[in-house]
Amino acid sequence: MKQRIAHITLLVKDYDEAIAFYTQKMDFLLNEDTKLSEDKRWVVVSPPGSNGCALLLAKAADNEQLESVGNQTGGRVFLFLYTDDLWRDYNKMTARNIEFVRAPKKEAYGTVAVFKDLYGNLWDLLEPFADSKL
Repeated sequence: MKQRIAHITLLVKDYDEAIAFYTQKMDFLLNEDTKLSEDKRWVVVSPPGSNGCALLLAKAADNEQLESVGNQTGGRVFLFLYTDDLWRDYNKMTARNIEFVRAPKKEAYGTVAVFKDLYGNLWDLLEPFADSKL
């Protein structure tokens, strides 16, 4: 059996502002933006160089979903963005006004910093050490 997680849904308030954040501030690629109905689009973004899991940006459809935008995991780090150069990305993201809530720090597994996306979801920006099992 072969399986993989293809997409993770990320609730957003607005498709276009979310696309702008991920493509302009984080340099993600817009893989697809297909109109499905008057209110619904299939929007997929992914980090450059990635061939794995991508984010499916889903506009909140009702008040219950809207309340979860920015807090899909109850305040815990939600997504983990691995990088080959943490300082390059940290400096670029900081210059683009992305808020870091924890400065870069060396841990046993690599160097990690925590930032918020445009809605407040927490992300780890992580450069694993070469010998890390992550």
